[in-house]
Order: sequence, then C-alpha cells, then structure tokens
Amino acid sequence: MHRSANSSPNERDDGTQLAVPSTALGVLLTNLGTPDEPSPEAVRRFLGEMLSDRRIVSLPRIVWWPILHGIVLRTRPRRSAHAYSRIWSAEGSPQLVFGRKLVAALRAELTTRGHNFVGIELGMRYGNPSIAAALARLRAAGAQRMLVLPLFPQYSAATTASTYDALTRQLSDARNAPETHLVADYHDEPDYIAALAASVREHWQHEGRAGHLVMSFHGMPQASVRQGDPYLQRCRRSASLLAEALALAGGEWSLAFQSRFGAQEWLRPYTLDVLTDLARHGVKRVQVICPGFSLDCLETLEEIALSAAETFRARGGERLDYIAALNHRADHVACLAGIVERHVDAWSAARPLHDVAGLAMDAPSAARAHRVR
Repeated sequence: MHRSANSSPNERDDGTQLAVPSTALGVLLTNLGTPDEPSPEAVRRFLGEMLSDRRIVSLPRIVWWPILHGIVLRTRPRRSAHAYSRIWSAEGSPQLVFGRKLVAALRAELTTRGHNFVGIELGMRYGNPSIAAALARLRAAGAQRMLVLPLFPQYSAATTASTYDALTRQLSDARNAPETHLVADYHDEPDYIAALAASVREHWQHEGRAGHLVMSFHGMPQASVRQGDPYLQRCRRSASLLAEALALAGGEWSLAFQSRFGAQEWLRPYTLDVLTDLARHGVKRVQVICPGFSLDCLETLEEIALSAAETFRARGGERLDYIAALNHRADHVACLAGIVERHVDAWSAARPLHDVAGLAMDAPSAARAHRVR
C-alpha cells in the first residue's frame, strides 16, 4: 500500500481514495503500563489502580477490598519495587522506553507510506502516560476518528477488553465522541509470526541454538477460560504457528505460562515448572521467548531473563537465554503499520464501536465486530 511521492495522502497508487481521510484520523497504541519509578510508593499507586480493575480481579468488592488494601498493597509494593529496580535503566521504565521508540518508528514508517494521520500516541491502561492523556492529545490535534491498536497480540478480557472499558469511560461524556475502531488482536497475523521467527533465528545466529525453546505467555486464571475467554486458544495458535515457521519438532519446544497472582488455579504448564522439568531431564541450555509481550517489561526482563534464569541454574541447568521482545524492530514496526493500513482501508465497512447514545456495545461484541482480518 505504498504511495508515490506525487499522490495525495488519501490516495492509493491506483488513484482510488482511502475509506478514511488520514488527516482526520488518530492512532492510539495501548499497553499495560508501568510505575513512574521503582519505589514502593510508585508501585503501590500502580498496583492499586491495576488491581482495582474488575477485569483483573473479579471478586466482589466487599471481599476483595480488605484483601487488596489490608494485605496486598501493604506487602507486595516493596517486593515489586525491588524487582523493578533490577531492570530500570537511566532512561526509565523499559516498557515505556521501548513503547516510545516504537511509536516514533511507527510514525516514521506510516509517514513514509504516505499517511498523514493527525497523531500517533501511546497510552497505558494503568499508570502514565494514561489512555486519557493520549486521547486528549489526539482530540486536541483534531482527530475525528480513532484507530485503537492494543499491543496485546492475543485477545483477553483482562487486556483488550479492559482497554475498551477505559476508552468508553473516557468518551462516555463527550458531546462529539470520535468514531472509534478497536483492533481486537493479531495473534495469527503472518507478519507478526514472521517477526517472531526472525528474532529467534537472529538469536540462534549470534548465540547458537539451545536444546529447547520455551514459548512463555502471561498466565490467566483457569476460571476465565471456562467462562469463555479465548486467550488460551490464541496463545496455542501463536505458538504452533511460530513452531511451524521455525520448523521445530514437537520435542524441541514447549508452551508455558508465567506471572501467576493469588491462590487460584492458573493456566498450565507453569513456566518455572517447565524449566525445572527440562533441567531435571538433562537439558543444560534453554532459550525462552515471550510472544505475548510486544514490549520488554518487568515480566520479561526480571521474571524471565533474571529470576527464571536463576531458577533454571539452581535446578541443574547451565544457561537460559531470553530472546528479546519485538520492541521497535523494523519488522515489528512494518507489521503494525500493515495492520493499521488494513483497518483504515476497511473502515467504511466496519461498525463503529460506539452508538450515538453512549458507547453501549459490550467489549467482547465490539472486539468481534471490529476484527478485520
């Protein structure tokens, strides 16, 4: 969908017009979020916001509130702050640093392709920069339509649907709310799988190939899957496509889930259990990739690259290599640019996320209605 230098910003090479005038359209990338600094106080604020979300913890408030404020927010922030301090750089939080670089690279790529969007912004579901602040910047720039691309390749209610919740809250009181289009996910997008595969091959080229590749996704309570969340299916699909792209045999890779919270049963197998089992069976070196994380963050850099590596060595393994998230790699940027272009082209055929009366569509229905493949 590249355009010649003489074509208008809203015109394809064949002379036909794009469905949506790019001069009136803003693009919002979203991700989970990060504390403002690696201190117990900042982490407490961040966790308090995240763990108050009913998409994250669905317990009745009368049950959950005493646990959250009486136990969790009194004990967890100090431990989490220490974990954040292990990965914090001079530039700040890795997730935010990589997120800003990704936005800058995507803006440049889309400009090269001939687009003239009013803005491309990054908004975090929790913490700063917030979704509200990003929306305000896009509206101030003149966005009449909003394309929202959550950086969660595999749809789940706790991520994508929660993002939709935040959007509807922010726009519910607007007298002239922009038409809004939400990209549900891109778990089997060919360019996404190709970028993951390329990152693994590059790692193999520079570091050699380990005896086993673990594909570790963020965990989810089993109850959520039983209630109909498609996240597990999406993860399995992404993992199988990546294994196929890398020509891996069944015994050369594993699917696993990390980042549990609370006492309930989560998706299995757990990543640390898989690593322990590999070490006990004589596998001395493993490589771990986290396909569900578009940007490196606490869960990849501390939980996997540092803590999981320590656990693997303690169980008898010798070396765990973490393969970095796609971050602002050129092929990742091109993948996201292609997704944006495809959804912009299909805009005229897509239903708006909101009705005129007040954004009444529920998140799962909205995600299904707006998933343009």
